[in-house]
Amino acid sequence: MSAKGGDGERDVMGTEATSAAASKGAVSNTPTDATGGAQPVVLQEGIIPTVRLNGDYAVVAITKHGVELARRLQSTFSHADVYYMSKFARGDEATKGIQLFEGSVRLLFPALFPAYKGIICIISLGAVVRMIAPLLEDKKKDPGIVVIDDKGEHVISVLSGHLGGANELTREVAAALGARPVLTTASDVQKTIAVDLFGRRFGWTWESADKLTPVSASVVNEERVAVVQESGEPDWWLYDTPLPQTIRVYDDVRSALANKPQAALVVTHRLLEANEEAILANGVLYRPKVIALGIGCNRGTSAEEIEAVIRETLEELRFSIHSVKAVCTIDLKKDEEGLLAVCAKYGWPLECYTPGELNEMPMEEPSDTVFKFTGAYGVSEPAAKRYTGAERLALTKKKSGNVTISVGLLAFGK
Repeated sequence: MSAKGGDGERDVMGTEATSAAASKGAVSNTPTDATGGAQPVVLQEGIIPTVRLNGDYAVVAITKHGVELARRLQSTFSHADVYYMSKFARGDEATKGIQLFEGSVRLLFPALFPAYKGIICIISLGAVVRMIAPLLEDKKKDPGIVVIDDKGEHVISVLSGHLGGANELTREVAAALGARPVLTTASDVQKTIAVDLFGRRFGWTWESADKLTPVSASVVNEERVAVVQESGEPDWWLYDTPLPQTIRVYDDVRSALANKPQAALVVTHRLLEANEEAILANGVLYRPKVIALGIGCNRGTSAEEIEAVIRETLEELRFSIHSVKAVCTIDLKKDEEGLLAVCAKYGWPLECYTPGELNEMPMEEPSDTVFKFTGAYGVSEPAAKRYTGAERLALTKKKSGNVTISVGLLAFGK
């Protein structure tokens, strides 16, 4: 499938998209009202609204239960922009990049239709059909349209099932919600990997979109394809049939290269070494969310210092910052401004534990001094261990200026 628009954040008025200076995923440019909440888009007859794009897919909801589903999808389904009615606002929409609207949802579709690769509608099927009918142009151009029922039990592929990718999108969304995918295209029998949606329900992101199209072609044309998985969730295969014989799974890049695949999907949190880069000649690099950062810091430590220590430490470990899943610390730091600012910048959740919860974890480097001030014998090390469940960390503990950092990896059974 071809992407509509580039990787940058985009403002869209009707069918025209322009690049903005902000990087993809930034939500700080979302309009806000005087109270700090997201300013709703007012929909009016005859006027195509201006919307702000950060992702490749839109999720639209108009009911209370639909909003719950939309917010769930945003937290688990990467590259999705969420839109819902302003009367359901929670107050955190500006921070989360959620866009509110007032008026008939029908008037929102002329802006969304030409801008997104796919639109996920938590609206009745009949209503969606009526709203998109005037916008239909060509199966080679129309976005994939998917409908979810209000209880999140069924995900239906409605439009552009193959060329628009709605069938693959339907499977991924259904897997993310634990729902039943509904596909009606008779030729939907190939049952293979959708390269641009691979691991999307787990939050995996690709490093670059340059090779998405040629790798997708290799997959559908049944060329020799390597899936190299060094980390991340193993249950990415969506079908009840065996993996196609043309697709082979490897535990490391070197083993895959030895077998000279024609294309590759590489899933790892590591930065590849120079002698491994050849795998990406016709390959896509995916970043699973598997890194937990345990952080301790002195009160008032700046966001700049915390971020610098994180980046420096990950580079030393040869880990990608794009694979960070969460930041973990003691509950005394739940209001630490520098820590909160870094988490907000990267969209990382801040997981906080009580001293008692931290003291339950085995520690290689307990500290009486830390206990004196916090009630816990350690912060970064036990926080990372508690989040990951790992007995050993990739980095037990490092002190740098006002920051102490530990790094753990989430492991998944195969």
